[in-house]
Formats: sequence, C-alpha cells, structure tokens
Amino acid sequence: MATFKRFEDINAWQKARELTELVYLITKESIFYRDKGLREQIRRASVSVMSNIAEGFGRGGKREFIQFLSIAKGSVTEIQSHLYVALDMGYINQHIFEKTYKTAEDISCMIYGLMSYLQKAPVSGIKYKQ
Repeated sequence: MATFKRFEDINAWQKARELTELVYLITKESIFYRDKGLREQIRRASVSVMSNIAEGFGRGGKREFIQFLSIAKGSVTEIQSHLYVALDMGYINQHIFEKTYKTAEDISCMIYGLMSYLQKAPVSGIKYKQ
C-alpha cells in the first residue's frame, strides 16, 4: 500500500526536484542562457513536473492524482524534446544531454509506475495525508 503523508514523500517528486535543479544549472550557462525562449520553456516544463505531482497529490482523489501525474509525464517528455534542441544548437554537450535525458527518463518510468499502481489500487488502499 502506498502511503504518502506529504507530496515530498513521493520518489518521483524528489527526482523531479533534482531534474529541475539540473535544468536550471545547465540553462544558466551563457550560451544556453542567451536563448530566452528555449531557456524559459525547458525551465517551465521542469517546474511543471514537480508542480503537477504535488498538485495531483494535494487534490486527494485517486482519479485526479492520476490525471495530474499524466500531465507531469507529458512535461517530462517535453523536457526530453527540448534537450534535443539544446544539443543540436550546441548549448549542451553529449554527456550533459545523456545525463539529463536519463534523469528525465527515470522520472517518466517512476510516474508511470505510480499511475499504474493507483489505477489498480482500491480507493481504500491509498492513504493520503491525514
């Protein structure tokens, strides 16, 4: 049984926080920083992952939680797409691309696993903050 007393207890949220920090670090480099559009879009997407996991949890309902996790998963994929642009434009090197992409991929798998669990779990089998 999944027991989350706070959204901070969710492993996917914790990993999303790490990804957000990584995104902010790579986008503050001068060459990436100068591309305001891409910089802001990838930053917003990374914050969106964390925010949607937290908001879905905060809604307190299984169906809504799954819906917000789906949105978070979409934002992860958006980050991965933006990473290709950053790589192609020379804003990041292959190593940074692979590290960041892998982190995003891990989060996507974690979110998918949580969604699958929630879809199968009886409502009474999920404990939210109390």
